[in-house]
Amino acid sequence: MDFNLTEEHLMIRDAARDFARTELLPGVIERDDKQQFPQELVKKMGDLGFMGIMVDPKYGGSGMDAISYVLIMEELSKIDASASVMVSVNNSLVCYGLEAFGTEEQKQKYLTKLATGEQIGAFCLSEPEAGSDATSQRTTAIDMGDHYVINGTKNWITNGGRSDVYLVIAQTDREKGHRGINAFIVEKGMEGFDIGPKEDKLGIRGSDTHTLQFNDVKVPKENRIGEDGFGFKFAMKTLSGGRIGIAAQALGIASGAYELALKYSKERKAFGTEICNHQAIAFKLADMYTEIEAARMLVMKAAWDKDQGNNYDMSSAMAKLYASKVAMEQTVEAVQIHGGNGFVKEYHVERLMRDAKITQIYEGTSEIQKIVISRGVIKG
Repeated sequence: MDFNLTEEHLMIRDAARDFARTELLPGVIERDDKQQFPQELVKKMGDLGFMGIMVDPKYGGSGMDAISYVLIMEELSKIDASASVMVSVNNSLVCYGLEAFGTEEQKQKYLTKLATGEQIGAFCLSEPEAGSDATSQRTTAIDMGDHYVINGTKNWITNGGRSDVYLVIAQTDREKGHRGINAFIVEKGMEGFDIGPKEDKLGIRGSDTHTLQFNDVKVPKENRIGEDGFGFKFAMKTLSGGRIGIAAQALGIASGAYELALKYSKERKAFGTEICNHQAIAFKLADMYTEIEAARMLVMKAAWDKDQGNNYDMSSAMAKLYASKVAMEQTVEAVQIHGGNGFVKEYHVERLMRDAKITQIYEGTSEIQKIVISRGVIKG
């Protein structure tokens, strides 16, 4: 076992940290307040290789490993979780899904632009009545011979209004259950594809979240990903990697809140000394640091499993379950350490607390992660 980061990993982490502090931090409070998508920063992240972190360079990607991905996600998430979730979806769900399971033609047409940040992607699985129960797809894709006709609604779609490419999961044969589900590449601008209003959210308010409507949208047969009936397996395999990204996001949110709380505790005085010298605060900092380090080990283990070619279903589920719990709990503690100042926007921790909650919900709720973990434990 070697817990040391390589020189390359350290350089990647430092580059992401510098970008987050110099580019994401200015205006982050205003973007959150006004629900502004960081469009001007997408190209910069693309130039740094953050939009196709693990994609093979022959498709325009950076060719980095999952450890690098986690390091980048953590640093971005310390400052702006709205920007980091956009990066996560584009990398974990869209680029990975296309590179792992798409045809060469699909990769050349779509992946090359997504990996460089020239275009943005969205992953469309959730529906009004099919969130955690992903098998209950009501969006349909009827096989018409040389094309499919898609009808239905997708909601809670990250990058929903800004994307150019959408990976859409739909039911082709209801009698086959999950074996009758397919995945399709839908392009913005296809006739009958409409984007609903932006959601007004508690947290990650700069993230672009929309409901999508599909009304007799014709999708060419060559835009289906994998063989007929592969859609559900495609979604599950893709989401396993997506959990690593969201676990890293949760880790970053918690870590960012801790760093702010530590700094504040060394500056704020009460009863004649800095509050970090009071045991009540010192013990909070000790607990925060310990739990964040434990979460970091789980997240790194999941990324390592992916890099080694191991099955990472359980390790990614454990990482997301625990890291999201830590994010929620430790951002609350960070607000508490800040006292009244923690409740106002200029100190950032209230935003991090709001951002933390979604990490327990999207890309598989904490309850779903427990199902994945318990099944793995029971099967041995």
